Amino acid sequence: MRQKTQQLVLPLECRGEAPTGRRSGEASTAANGNERPGTDRLMEEVVQRGNAKAALKRVRQNKGSPGVDGMTVDELPEYLAEHWEEIREQLVAGTYQPKPVKRQEIPKSGGGVRELGIPTTLDRFVQQAILQVLQPRFDPTFSEHSYGFRPGRRAHDAVCEAQRYIQEGRRVVVDVDLEKFFDRVNHDVLMGKLAGRIADKRMLGLIRRYLEAGIMANGVVVERYEGTPQGGPLSPLLANVLLDEVDKELEKRGHAFVRYADDCNVYVRSKRAGERVMETLRRLYARLRLRVNEAKSAVARPWERKFLGFSFTANREPKRRIAPKAVIRFKEKVRELTRRTRGVSIERIAQELARYLRGWIGYFGKSQTPSVLQSLEEWTRRRLRSAIWKQWKRGSVRFAELRKRGVGKDLAAQTAGSAHGPWRLANSPALAFALPNAYFDSLGIPRLTGGP
Repeated sequence: MRQKTQQLVLPLECRGEAPTGRRSGEASTAANGNERPGTDRLMEEVVQRGNAKAALKRVRQNKGSPGVDGMTVDELPEYLAEHWEEIREQLVAGTYQPKPVKRQEIPKSGGGVRELGIPTTLDRFVQQAILQVLQPRFDPTFSEHSYGFRPGRRAHDAVCEAQRYIQEGRRVVVDVDLEKFFDRVNHDVLMGKLAGRIADKRMLGLIRRYLEAGIMANGVVVERYEGTPQGGPLSPLLANVLLDEVDKELEKRGHAFVRYADDCNVYVRSKRAGERVMETLRRLYARLRLRVNEAKSAVARPWERKFLGFSFTANREPKRRIAPKAVIRFKEKVRELTRRTRGVSIERIAQELARYLRGWIGYFGKSQTPSVLQSLEEWTRRRLRSAIWKQWKRGSVRFAELRKRGVGKDLAAQTAGSAHGPWRLANSPALAFALPNAYFDSLGIPRLTGGP
C-alpha cells in the first residue's frame, strides 16, 4: 500500500466534536469509583477527532509488527483517511468487529517463551483510542501502591517503595507470582467489573469482542475463552481493573504492599504474619479465578527474592542491588553481542553494545551497589578486548596491531606468541595498554559507573 499522508485525515462531517452526553461541570470521576455520569456515551468520545489523532500518533510511535492482515503502522494513516467514516459509524453503532490476533512467541528471560497476541494495526489504533478515554476515568481510582502501566509511575517508584518498607523493619516479604496471568484472565469476572463502571453497552460489547478475538496460528484461527492477549494497548489497563480488588482488600487490612502489574509483594514483620497473608492472597486471587504459582511464590527475606530486576542488601539500612538473575542476563546479552562467530567489525559491535548498555544503565543505574557496576564494567571491557584479540587472528597481525598501539617490541612479541587463550590475554598488560578504557570511550561505549 502506497503511503500518501502521515496524518489522520477525517471526513469533514467527522471533524467537529461529537457530543459526550456530559453536562457542564459534571465530574468525570466519582469519589467512590463506581459508575460515573456520562459513561453511556463513551464511544462518542472514542471517535472524536482529537482523540483519534492522538491514538494514531501513539500507535505510530510504538511501532510494532503487522497483525494478521499484514498492514504496517506506516500504512495505517492512508487506510484511515480512506475508511475512517465507515469505521467511525461501526464504532458508534456498536457493530465494529476486531480481527483475530497473530500469535507470536518471544523468549522469556528465565527460560521458556511468552506468547503474545499481536492485534492488527487498525485494532491497536482502536484500542489506543479506547484506552485514552477509559484511563483518565479509571486510573485515579486505583491504589496508590499500584505502579504498573500507569501514567507518571515507573518500576523504580515501586522498587523504592519496597525499599522503604524494608527500612521500616518489615523484613519478611510475601512474594506472589500468578500462574500465566494474562492467559488466565476470566472474561466474565473482568466484564462484570467493567459493567459496574461503564454504562455504554457498545463499549462493553467491543471490549468483550476484543477479549474473545481468536488467535491465528499457522493460518488457523483458534477461539479463546479466557485471557487477554499481551500485545494490545488495552490489556494492561484491563489487568489493573481486575487486580484492583486485591489492592483494595490489602489496603482495607492495612498491609504494606506494592504491586506492578501481576507482581505483588507484601511486606510484614514476621514469618507467621507472612504465611497468613499468603493464605489471604490465595483466597483473593481464587475469587478472581486466578491461580498462584506455588513454585515461584514464597514467604522469605527480601534479599532472598527479586522484584522488578532488583533485590536488596541485608544491611541495617538496606540498599537496592541488581538481582543475581539480572546480572546473569546482562552477561548473556553481552556475550551474544561480542561473540566471535558474528563476523562483524568492532565498530558495529560497539554500536549495538552501546545501544543495549544505554538502556540497561537507564534502568539498573539506580542500583546502590557501585561495586557490582564496576565489576560488570571491567568484565565488559575484558570481553571486548578478548573479541578484538580474536579478530586479529594470526600472530603476525597481533604483533603488528600491538606495536601500532605503542606496545614495546618485546612485550608485543611475547603476547602475540603466547599460547594462552583470548580471555586470559584480555587481562594482560599488553592489551590493557593497547586497548585502554579511553579507546572504548572513543567507540561510544558508555561506562556503567558513569565515569568519563
